[in-house]
Amino acid sequence: MAGSWSRAGKAVPIRVYLTRGSHSVPKLEYDAVVIGAGHNGLVAAAYLQKAGVNTAVLERRHVIGGAAVTEEIIPGFKFSRASYLLSLLRPHIYQDLELKRHGLKVYLRNPHAFTPLLEEGRPPRSLLLGRDMSENQRQISKFSEKDAQIYPAYQAYMERLASAIEPLLDAPPVNIPGVTTGSLRKRVAALRTLKPLLQTGIKLGKHIPEFYELLTAPTTKILDRWFESEPLKATLATDAVIGAMISPSTPGSGYVLLHHVMGEVEGKKGEWGYAEGGMGGVSNSIANAARSHGAAIFTEKTVKQILVGEDRRARGVALEDGTEIRSKLVLSNATPHVTFRHLTPQDCLPPEFIKAVSQIDYVSPVTKINIAVDRLPNFLAAPNSPDGNPGPHHQCSIHLNCESMDVLDQAYRQATEGRPSTRPMLEVCIPSVLDPTLAPPGCHVLSVFSQFTPYWLQGGRAWEPKDRDSYADTVFEWIERYAPGFKQSVVGKEVLTPPDLERIFGLTGGNIFHGAMSLDQLYLARPLPSFSDYRSPIRGLYLCGSGAHPGGGVMGSAGWNAALTALADHR
Repeated sequence: MAGSWSRAGKAVPIRVYLTRGSHSVPKLEYDAVVIGAGHNGLVAAAYLQKAGVNTAVLERRHVIGGAAVTEEIIPGFKFSRASYLLSLLRPHIYQDLELKRHGLKVYLRNPHAFTPLLEEGRPPRSLLLGRDMSENQRQISKFSEKDAQIYPAYQAYMERLASAIEPLLDAPPVNIPGVTTGSLRKRVAALRTLKPLLQTGIKLGKHIPEFYELLTAPTTKILDRWFESEPLKATLATDAVIGAMISPSTPGSGYVLLHHVMGEVEGKKGEWGYAEGGMGGVSNSIANAARSHGAAIFTEKTVKQILVGEDRRARGVALEDGTEIRSKLVLSNATPHVTFRHLTPQDCLPPEFIKAVSQIDYVSPVTKINIAVDRLPNFLAAPNSPDGNPGPHHQCSIHLNCESMDVLDQAYRQATEGRPSTRPMLEVCIPSVLDPTLAPPGCHVLSVFSQFTPYWLQGGRAWEPKDRDSYADTVFEWIERYAPGFKQSVVGKEVLTPPDLERIFGLTGGNIFHGAMSLDQLYLARPLPSFSDYRSPIRGLYLCGSGAHPGGGVMGSAGWNAALTALADHR
């Protein structure tokens, strides 16, 4: 069994949903092998196979999707067990692979952000943001007329910067070694990699200094310059720290704020949505596209080692059961740490490379809690209608404990001391409000993305079941304060701390991005300087996961670029 969920203190086995893999035995030779059936690995396989490269995908778990997976962990309730929102799926990938035809259906959210407040001595208030700018301004004016007036300019500013850096998401970083060394022909060819950077520079134009400031400044500095309302600033700041062990006051957090403004779903800029059937629906549509071109996808096939020849070329992989599968190309969708410290023979890698890989930052603040409830939460700031139907706010990302940026900063500081936050930042999503396939009638699934929790507890102590339950109790108590009656509605729960996310999904450190999205680990330095082009010291071995450029959250781009790089090297 994959694990268990709890109800009234009893453990119940997890049931599998949406496997869509093959348990048959793979052939012993392919042109290319992809390690891991996460979304980037599946995208890489689809493009390789589409180009005529006979490709197999090997997934160690019983279900494909990596972190973008749907599982029925509570009978009758289907959860996006890790990743839970769809955006930043690159438009050309969506179109090239015909994902809609292959089963992907997306429910767009409007409104998209709901922040209820706990304020002593005054009636409950909330902030609701969506597509309608005039309505957004009306909502913000409850807290500040000044902020309401300037909010459209802020949105335009962020969208302008996001649009400018978009060319960088869909291309490998500049090939610095190629530009500076080698034959004239190779240098000229390498100069083409400058094009996306030049496009970004031209688009930014006179705004380059502002972009530089956004890259390097704390989110607090950026938002304090624009706004005076703490609920608005805290709501926006959640995008800057989501999934990252940083505070809004951390220098460089402004970039992550921009990263999450770049959302796009089905050609609609700034949109985030719920995939029908959960995030496994996204992975299955990509897998269907790959299969339609002839790719083979296998589950429960654990790769133990990458095979390397005496000529330092990748020769395939060895499975845990001893089977060897030969291939000219190996693309790893695992994290850089797993790929180069666990799967690659250490005597085939330069010592300085191994040392650098060991220094990559994977610190994660995230504990994901999946909850089944028998009714919708009833928020004090937006009471449910008498008929019990969902309100507009129920489809949003619901931000709790976001009354101010100081509240977020205090939660962060506790985790740096080895203590789970006593007032954690909570992002609650209820996808079953729009997608009826996820829960029985009248019931719902809640995805709680919570911060901040450390990997190791104080004193270097590992998480125990009592620690998980204690933290879940803390989270439930806070939700109860905003929505009385919530605790009585809970049917079952699953608590996934950073070590759990690492153990189940292979996310080193529990980091959802395959490595921190800090400035020292982006673009030319992702995963390492001189290895930002998806290649590795082993010829024929490529990194195709989120540990490569452009990083976590940008769905499919690393897989696409890695596939194109491998094809260019081996035509």
